[in-house]
Amino acid sequence: EEEDGAKVVRVENMDNPYKHQDSFDKRFKLSLNKLYAWSLVDYDRIVMLDADNLFLQNTDELFQCGQFCAVFINPCVFHTGLSVLQLLLDKPMFHPPANGTKLDGTYRLPLGYQMDASYYYLKLRWSVPCGPNNVITFPGALWLKPWYWWYGAEMAVILVQSAIYLGVIAMTRLARPSFSKLCYRRSDKSINLVHNSLKLVALWCILAAYVTPFFTIPHTVHPLLGWILYLLGTFALCSIAINVFMLPMLPVLVPWLGIIGALMVMAFPWYPDGVVRALFVFAYAFCSAPFLWASMLRIVQSLQLSLEREAFLPARLGESSPNSWFNKLY
Repeated sequence: EEEDGAKVVRVENMDNPYKHQDSFDKRFKLSLNKLYAWSLVDYDRIVMLDADNLFLQNTDELFQCGQFCAVFINPCVFHTGLSVLQLLLDKPMFHPPANGTKLDGTYRLPLGYQMDASYYYLKLRWSVPCGPNNVITFPGALWLKPWYWWYGAEMAVILVQSAIYLGVIAMTRLARPSFSKLCYRRSDKSINLVHNSLKLVALWCILAAYVTPFFTIPHTVHPLLGWILYLLGTFALCSIAINVFMLPMLPVLVPWLGIIGALMVMAFPWYPDGVVRALFVFAYAFCSAPFLWASMLRIVQSLQLSLEREAFLPARLGESSPNSWFNKLY
């Protein structure tokens, strides 16, 4: 610790009296530990910084600020992620300046001095008015923090997942399993409930094919690798549903193609600002909705035709099969 030029002061965690509230965010459970800054009386001035701050330029002026300086999120609330303290033991905190000089009293740092990273998505550039834009802060989910960005530790996980997805695609193309090959014909007409259940299972399988890869991708992977891995995983899982339920490939992959189109619309580099980009994405989603609905109807129709042509389930529980299960599969 001290070898790196930093002196670490270890403290006991303060108990947060708000932690039992229903609306309490667990991320702020230890936020009251910042109050320990007022105990660092050995220093003339203290600059408190959260670890998710990213400095863009020199900020020496913080050491020339007043008795207390902070960036205010709104007129009533300041951000504790960047604040300056001058501990004066002979005066109460926020004591008004004695002679009106700039080096005493309480001051607000400009709103743009510490920028929220979300501003970038509105302007598509870091230049924000109301300040010199010295510091960027990254509030929100943990995987949006700068220390989680693309450090390559998950490459082994990415390679393993890619190999699994490629193996799934190869197996489904070679084996081509389907319910019609695993089951026997049946002439009973009173199986509407079974047919409807199989339709529901098929639709849920397609939905799971698009959702599951999203939760298996490491959050800290580079976005380009992450989206490629997601598209590969989705294609692999969709191929299982296509072969098992004998579905046409194109309708099942319409959402897959739509996601690629949405990524291209979002990545278009010549938007003037983030609002225009959001409007284009909304327009793209609005125009894509009819195609998505038509593909879902086509999938349901294909399922109905498959169920009528290849009646699922054996006619009687005790009925013997004319061929072995292996022959039925292949």
